[in-house]
Amino acid sequence: MTRAATLLLSVGVLLFVGVLASQGLPAIMATLSLAGWGLLLVALFHLVPLGLDAMAIRVLFDRTRAHATTLGALLTRWAGESANSLMPGGQIGGPVMMTRHLAQQGMTMQDAAAAITVSTTMQTFAQIAFALLGVTLVGARATHLSTHALQTSALIASGFLAVQIGGFYLLQRRGFFSKLTRAASRFSGKRDLSHWVTQAKSMDLAVEATYRRPGAVFACALLNLAGWLVGTGEVFLILVLLGHPVTWVEALLLESLGQAIRGAAFAIPGALGVQEGGYLLLAPLAGISSDTALALSLAKRARELMLGLPGLLYLRFSKRAGAPAPT
Repeated sequence: MTRAATLLLSVGVLLFVGVLASQGLPAIMATLSLAGWGLLLVALFHLVPLGLDAMAIRVLFDRTRAHATTLGALLTRWAGESANSLMPGGQIGGPVMMTRHLAQQGMTMQDAAAAITVSTTMQTFAQIAFALLGVTLVGARATHLSTHALQTSALIASGFLAVQIGGFYLLQRRGFFSKLTRAASRFSGKRDLSHWVTQAKSMDLAVEATYRRPGAVFACALLNLAGWLVGTGEVFLILVLLGHPVTWVEALLLESLGQAIRGAAFAIPGALGVQEGGYLLLAPLAGISSDTALALSLAKRARELMLGLPGLLYLRFSKRAGAPAPT
């Protein structure tokens, strides 16, 4: 683990512990315990948005290739989400792991990098649209100063996401991998990086070729947006299990703005502490207590563990075995 990753993880852990301690951990755990074995149902439900995200990757594959299977995309997305949630690399680790996984299945590294780069970009654009829907709903319900302040905060988080992904998109269209490799070569001393430079150029060409398929790219964005919308059901289900049911609109507010806040903290592994603080701020919008809001966040963490730990084990053993392509 790098020094920066260690520092960010430490910051996340301190935030996480601080937020929970400030609200009283025993009360939060007592609320969470109401869900009981229902958390298994939450994990199973999450397979629906996970499947939609996998299809968003799948539509970018070359359909003539044998490895371009729906199961392959689903396993790839599962592994990537597990890495995003539980590995110290934050939101950067998932795309790297997904690219490697596709390459292990038989896809060329160039095509794998292009599919994951474009699908990750479209997923973030869809997340921004989802967040703006939440901001619009907040505006419609705004009745006092604190709600307006929360709307402003959500807009700032969405704007931060937009700047990040907008800059990344522009870099992609101007040879992102080549620029990255040239930058690395300046710090490599006398090492010969010509092979990597050639491969980077091939990746940039593959990314550009993918963007020249607007139908597939648009379908990818729509499937990702559908995944975000369906994910609202997870919040709805958890709050029912916790004995604090909310309306679908309230669940959408919590999920859209909560994900925007989490996305803005992409560098902190698992957005530790940031997600919890976000739900704490959003709790008044849905009329739930701080204990319930933090129990909601912990229930999501429990789902991440239930699906993420097996995902990391799969990733480890598939890497050893060479991960033959699913059929």
